[in-house]
Amino acid sequence: MAKQTVAEQFVDILVRAGVQRLYGVVGDSLNPVVDAIRRNSAIDWIQVRHEEAAAFAAGAEAQLTGSLAACAGSCGPGNLHLINGLFDAHRSMAPVLALASHIPSSEIGTTFFQETHPDRLFTECSHYSELISSTKQMPRVLQTAIQHAIGQSGVAVVSLPGDIAAEQAPERAIEHALVTSRPSVRPGDAEIEKLARMIDEADKVTLFCGSGTAGAHAEVMEFAERVKSPVGHALRGKEWIQYDNPYDVGMSGLLGYGAAYEATHECDLLILLGTDFPYNAFLPDDVKIVQVDVRPEHLGRRTTLELAVWGDVRETLRGLIPKVRPKPDRRFLDRMLKKHADALEGVVKAYTRKVEKHTPIHPEYVASVLDEEAADDAVFTVDTGMCNVWAARYLTPNGRRRVIGSFSHGSMANALPQAIGAQFIDRGRQVVSMSGDGGFSMLMGDFLTLVQYDLPVKVVLFNNSSLGMVELEMLVSGLPSYGTTNQNPDFAAIARAAGAHGVRVEKPKHLRAALRDAFRHKGPALVDIVTDPNALSIPPKISAEMVSGFALSAGKMVLDGGVGRMLQMARSNLRNIPRP
Repeated sequence: MAKQTVAEQFVDILVRAGVQRLYGVVGDSLNPVVDAIRRNSAIDWIQVRHEEAAAFAAGAEAQLTGSLAACAGSCGPGNLHLINGLFDAHRSMAPVLALASHIPSSEIGTTFFQETHPDRLFTECSHYSELISSTKQMPRVLQTAIQHAIGQSGVAVVSLPGDIAAEQAPERAIEHALVTSRPSVRPGDAEIEKLARMIDEADKVTLFCGSGTAGAHAEVMEFAERVKSPVGHALRGKEWIQYDNPYDVGMSGLLGYGAAYEATHECDLLILLGTDFPYNAFLPDDVKIVQVDVRPEHLGRRTTLELAVWGDVRETLRGLIPKVRPKPDRRFLDRMLKKHADALEGVVKAYTRKVEKHTPIHPEYVASVLDEEAADDAVFTVDTGMCNVWAARYLTPNGRRRVIGSFSHGSMANALPQAIGAQFIDRGRQVVSMSGDGGFSMLMGDFLTLVQYDLPVKVVLFNNSSLGMVELEMLVSGLPSYGTTNQNPDFAAIARAAGAHGVRVEKPKHLRAALRDAFRHKGPALVDIVTDPNALSIPPKISAEMVSGFALSAGKMVLDGGVGRMLQMARSNLRNIPRP
């Protein structure tokens, strides 16, 4: 067997772990690794324009596939650029391996050119961050990092000096079998029995679901039918639990709508399923609460629990359903379904009058048309800010679509680079970046990555020339908006100059045709839509509490404003209520 360099060994182990791409920007300390990738047909080097985009792309790939993805940055400033995207991947529980290349090993500790200490810098956004200071540490350090990333669903970082990467690997390096998938976690029988008793003793049960319900849709629906429970969700639970759900009462939190808030506060027992919902102001303090989560560190850190259940949502419900007595009384469920439909009727009416003639274009209208025109299996990447609002309100999940964003970390500029990672997985699947003008312009350079690789990502740009969410936050705090206005170019012209399809839309009557043309286009496309900067999704009636900030009642109300096809689903669910 021919001798390998440490870099070649590093790349071979990534391939064994299922990594197909390494996103990054080349640099001298990375040269041995990049060259090893050049000579290995099983993995590709993906050149981006900014390392932050590399980390976001890898995080998106990991979220969509559930498998390990990887990114890299050269020494000092190069790998420092990774940190924001790695924070997002880590908080999204995406298994990502980051290579932070380092200055020459003999110079570490001398304040050498570009010197940083990446093994220290990345500790807060990773489960594992270690420096390889000897060839003898390979491949054990890399294998350990991979198992941390996969086993704990997050980021692991390996710091590797360029000179060590270029050296020959030891002939008898210790290698072991790689763990590339996670096991199911079933709670103990005692917890299942206690939870069953609590459910049987409660008259009114509500389920509140997060991203941990992925893969458990059937079990949640069966359980909700058995105990006649309304089912609400957090934003990250929307894509997994809202579709084909006759018990849906909407979403709670700052972007919430419908009757989810009422259902969680008017029940006797609230069961949190696979959610680390951070806004404890929206959780009741006078209701018994049970939390089910596969991550034990999540249990009880947001609210006081009557019972903490450590386990997968699907495995927990499979063990629980046969032990729970069916509840015949569905009056609480039906009352919440009626409240949900009434709430949606009210907010829709405020934002559906003359929208097809209003200029600048209502962003709610844009999101509604986008939802109708996008493919049934589209992947949407969503910028933080008002795009989160429009995605939460208008994108209709169906079990095939995916919606990802910086929902836990809350970073700007995430949508475009996440779309890059999503599109590399499958060039034939429609990927739509719902970008705000602030987020898009922050990492606009990586639009060139779409052109360079001919990635057919469709960027739908909500261009209101402002940082809309920040303006809203200032408004409800009683402050005048300041520093939130953007002086923007014609982004469509920039797209065309870069070699992509670009069109600017200023009138509502041109919107649908522009989206259809972009979706039909074989390569990358950008639709620059001039939207109303005053459309901050303020409800028709503003309560006194709103001027004091995101207080409880303000948070419930302030972002109401249109919910798209969810109203149709709510009306359909009402038809299922038995009549006397």
